[in-house]
Amino acid sequence: MDAHPWPWSLPFWIAHRGAGKLAPENTLAAFREGARHGYRAFECDVKLSADGVPFLLHDTTLDRTTTTRGRAADLPWAALSRLDAGRWHSRAYAGEPPASLEAIAAFVRVNQHALNIEVKPTPGDEFITGQVVGREVMRLWKDSGPMSLLFSSFAPEALRGARDTAPEVPRALLLDKLPADWLDTVQALGCRAVVTHYALMDQPQVEQLHQLGLKALVYTVNDAATAQWLITNGVDGIITDAVDRFSPTA
Repeated sequence: MDAHPWPWSLPFWIAHRGAGKLAPENTLAAFREGARHGYRAFECDVKLSADGVPFLLHDTTLDRTTTTRGRAADLPWAALSRLDAGRWHSRAYAGEPPASLEAIAAFVRVNQHALNIEVKPTPGDEFITGQVVGREVMRLWKDSGPMSLLFSSFAPEALRGARDTAPEVPRALLLDKLPADWLDTVQALGCRAVVTHYALMDQPQVEQLHQLGLKALVYTVNDAATAQWLITNGVDGIITDAVDRFSPTA
């Protein structure tokens, strides 16, 4: 494993896609809404435009969260930046544009927030997406001192790419199931954490990760009873949509 320390300033409660239910997910509006509710750590999805600009979007296509259709990776950032990424959510956010990683970096840096960047590559672009995102993170945070950052991805190749250009930023493997070789993958990537679907993270799983020096985080928890069960099990972080129901200082 890498010797780089865990970002201890990463808060326990992490707002999913900004405040991605109360405002259009993965936009600056969602980050502002999460911050308004007291959140100081955010998760977002980052992929590349056709001309290699990292920006925020969960899906491979633009169909669900913008006013256009098709693969996001087929458009340059100049075109993507003019899309309406808010109208799908509600009329109040009509005209809200997609967010670039650079814009999000400016927001979290000036407010001293922490950021979990999920590298969400377009299929086939896993390694290069990780490389570019890692390179951009090192550029955008170069003068900010200690970085409260975490890379995560379901795609091991994306994490390999991020390790190539930003080896000092801690990495976490995202898992929605536990294949037989998951731990081998975690260790081969030099990960410092594992982020699983919350149903996978029981107390024995948390203890196993802690014994290996790994942090145990979970997504996406929106129910108070489930959150309490996970806290009792000793998890190190919870990603939630319910920023209006969970106090990040509790």
